[in-house]
Amino acid sequence: MKYTWWILQIVLMLVSVFFFFFGLDLLMKSYGLEDPYTFIMTFFAANFILLISVALVFTFVIKMVRVFIRIQNNI
Repeated sequence: MKYTWWILQIVLMLVSVFFFFFGLDLLMKSYGLEDPYTFIMTFFAANFILLISVALVFTFVIKMVRVFIRIQNNI
């Protein structure tokens, strides 16, 4: 039961990394589109996905580091 929080954080971080690579792939594919409206919508959607996924990865990493430091200081 003690490791449930860590497993959850790692799983959520991996999901965020997946969406980062999905956003990167979507961004690269948007440059191949011929319709300007579709390009703009896909470009901004891909950047939005990248922004949120990077922010979530940093959040999960910072949370895990803070908890790890607290555990080390209490022992």
